[in-house]
Amino acid sequence: MSGSSSFGKLFTMSTFGESHGEAVGVIIDGVTPGVEITEQEIQLQMDRRKPGQSSVTTPRKESDTIRILSGVFEGKTTGAPLAVMLNNTDMRPSAYEKNKLLFRPGHADFTYVEKYVHRDHRGSGRASGRETAGRVAAGAVARKLLSLRGVSVTAYTKAVGGIQGETVDESFIEKNPVRAADPVAAVKMIEKIEHLASIGDSCGGIVECVIRGVKPGIGEPTFDKLDAELAKAMLSIGAVKGIEFGAGFDAAEMLGSEHNDQMDKDGFLSNNAGGIIGGISTGQDIVFRIAVKPTSSISKPQKTVDQSGDEHTIETIGRHDPCICPRVIPVVEAMVCMVLEDLFKRQAALHN
Repeated sequence: MSGSSSFGKLFTMSTFGESHGEAVGVIIDGVTPGVEITEQEIQLQMDRRKPGQSSVTTPRKESDTIRILSGVFEGKTTGAPLAVMLNNTDMRPSAYEKNKLLFRPGHADFTYVEKYVHRDHRGSGRASGRETAGRVAAGAVARKLLSLRGVSVTAYTKAVGGIQGETVDESFIEKNPVRAADPVAAVKMIEKIEHLASIGDSCGGIVECVIRGVKPGIGEPTFDKLDAELAKAMLSIGAVKGIEFGAGFDAAEMLGSEHNDQMDKDGFLSNNAGGIIGGISTGQDIVFRIAVKPTSSISKPQKTVDQSGDEHTIETIGRHDPCICPRVIPVVEAMVCMVLEDLFKRQAALHN
């Protein structure tokens, strides 16, 4: 699996571990030395991602308690690789024995067998959402570095199962289990998710992210555009199937005179570009939305085949999120932080 588990150029992370293995974690390199950081700061983000939070998430119980193994001494980063690990404690690999030779619809079972021949069938192994725990730990470190630059990243659930949020109250995001920014829509979203879970089904949704405080000029102009790097980061999250910036796909229906962000002496008059023009930040808020697919693991009977090609009916029984949106929020923010800190470091290198 060489090359598939690392991300970034000057600020990098390499994640390791499987869903039902002994542990998961991450090694972060390129960390600015001398920055104060504690396990508690990283744990705060881990607690937002961990399973078993509410009726709209998986009942798997993991404390996701992290340990910093290297790269921090006397409360400050040393500039050496920073390793973070968390043990898996609530594994139930036996739940996957019955269907271990069957390809679960929507999962990476078939493609992993085609690529690697031998796969870890316990909870999807590396293809599991549990892999993102390492990303969130790395993102917490990046978030701390970005805070020193005056940058903030906020994501929230904008839609679930066709229910759209109409208002945005960012103070409400962490006060409801679906992490919506609309108090009225949140109630309906929760009801929808709980109903689908009760009948063995799942739903997807839309997550919106707003990045504030990024100065103009961040991003590379050709292949490593800021929006291209963010898009790669988002699409590397297993459940994400699409992304749009600013006006997004609505731009296809607009005139140039409508979509162009005109300027006056005070700056831009609109933000249809989502804070990025020519692959480089404009200094405005960076705004994008991602499409999150329905959770693949559902208990409703579905058609499939085994590794010999014989047909079967499968029911995926286990502990799974009926909607991925609530727990993908901290993952989205973490990946954004990774991209931004890497590009800030590349910008600094350009002028040195």
